[in-house]
Amino acid sequence: MSQRQHISWRALFCVSLLAFLPPLISAHMINVPASTKECFFEDLHEHDQMTVTYQVGEGGHLDIDFWLTDPEGVVLTKHIRYSTGSTSITAEKDGRYDYCFSNQMSTMADKQVSFNVHGIIYISEDDDIVAPVEREIRSLAIGLLAVKDEQEYIVVREKKHRDTAESTNDRVKWWSVLQAIVLFSVVAWQVYYLKSFFEVKRII
Repeated sequence: MSQRQHISWRALFCVSLLAFLPPLISAHMINVPASTKECFFEDLHEHDQMTVTYQVGEGGHLDIDFWLTDPEGVVLTKHIRYSTGSTSITAEKDGRYDYCFSNQMSTMADKQVSFNVHGIIYISEDDDIVAPVEREIRSLAIGLLAVKDEQEYIVVREKKHRDTAESTNDRVKWWSVLQAIVLFSVVAWQVYYLKSFFEVKRII
């Protein structure tokens, strides 16, 4: 197989991979109970890239602790009581990279967290190996990942806002019902009081 044919097959493979990319980066939804944490990991090789984005959708003050560590346990990223966050790293060594969502600061409220993880496998940028079209495909894939993250963030925020609006609507409805009950109770009491007053006057 000639070098040109080899590059063409690589480009075709990248196009096929790009076509299946969106399902592979769909968001995950987890529930983190009070006083607990949930951890996940990814096995990376040197120069691989990984991005983690997350959003707290429900629970408490909508905050969560997050950290990411390298294979030796060194903390690379740490967020304390964030409602939303994003972090990107480039692996400096082969091994398992752990990331955790902690709700240990809360003793009662469970937290619902939406997050997604995507990465870029490092491939040498040698001009004799990587065709320009493949480079453009990689750039397009990175752009798609960014758009996907933004869409998922908007979906989570829209859900939160919708829940808030529905909750407010319920409170307004029940407050109106309570006002109506109080109003009719006051009117009934006034009618009864006035009736009793005139009855007393008539007896006198």
